[in-house]
Amino acid sequence: MPPSSVPPPPPRPLPAEITGSAGTAEPPRPAPGAVRRTAPVLTAVALLIAALIGPAVAETGAARHADPVNAQIGFSTVDALGQNGTTGGAGGPTVTAATTAQFLDHISRPGPYVIQVTGRITLPTGSSDGMHNVTSDKTIIGVGANAALVGGGLNIGLPVSDSVTSPPANAVHNIIIRNIAFSGATDDMINVQMFSHHVWIDHNDFSNGDDGAVDIKRGSDFVTVSWNRFHDHDKTLLLSHDEDAGPQDIGRLRVTYHHNFFDASDQRHPRVRFANVVHVYNNYYRDNSYGIASTYNAGVLVENNYFHSVNNPGRVEFSGDLGRLVERGNILVDCNHAIETRGTVTEPRTYYSYGADPASAVPTIVPAGAGVGKI
Repeated sequence: MPPSSVPPPPPRPLPAEITGSAGTAEPPRPAPGAVRRTAPVLTAVALLIAALIGPAVAETGAARHADPVNAQIGFSTVDALGQNGTTGGAGGPTVTAATTAQFLDHISRPGPYVIQVTGRITLPTGSSDGMHNVTSDKTIIGVGANAALVGGGLNIGLPVSDSVTSPPANAVHNIIIRNIAFSGATDDMINVQMFSHHVWIDHNDFSNGDDGAVDIKRGSDFVTVSWNRFHDHDKTLLLSHDEDAGPQDIGRLRVTYHHNFFDASDQRHPRVRFANVVHVYNNYYRDNSYGIASTYNAGVLVENNYFHSVNNPGRVEFSGDLGRLVERGNILVDCNHAIETRGTVTEPRTYYSYGADPASAVPTIVPAGAGVGKI
């Protein structure tokens, strides 16, 4: 295990203006505002393509990654809000946390730190319902395959205030969390809130929490959630917490979810409101009640994912106002419903470069690479 995080590739600058759809507009729709469900024939064609491509992928080991497994990709790499990508604790001292006291001390210190977690650490419930604050400029990275945080969760963000509607100067930022097994939290396992920005959550394992696995809300921005395994859990990924959150969330909540393994986790993969641009690609969905929900005019691109035995892979008719969802290159197997689509979504390549693996390779690539002990 290297002592620090893998540095991100040079990010692309944030454009001054982005309007409409950059190459991801759906085909013509019956009427304005209507919801379109991908036709069954398209799913059949996708399955045929998968059947044809699958053997060729297997012959080459099915280990093709359009981008390296350890690379930081997505919105966390974008230069914005005075932060050049996400570097975590790079440049600061490297410390080791083997006990609860050491861990809580290190994550609360000012300034950059690379915090290496060894073994199993229990987070106390105390007066915070088990949520413990992480300060800016931190890398929290597990050593080996046995680093674990149990019984509590990490809070990335200032205290909640509905009156704050733009990013404060002291917003928590520049956080990397990698190679940690989270379980048994009495609230969320990771909560990102109050305009926190530039966060990379990568190669972790999440299970058996009481509430969210990774919740991102209240104006947070420029986040990547990649190569994680979610299992034995109900409410997995929340993006925007409430239908009244528009003043904080509209124009923000830019998040990339890629190469995650939703291994019989139940719902919210993610459940989205208001978000400006959300990119969901190359994830493996297996035995879930629903995959993605886009509501309250959120813009979600669903690309090259593999859905197996998912009741509702993608929804815009869900709860509250309709969202926007564009899908391309996905494979659906034994799913009860098609992916619902509506409207247009800004092309993520407007913000950053990436390479997507073919959906047919996802069931091999993602379980092999997602979770702890893989970096």
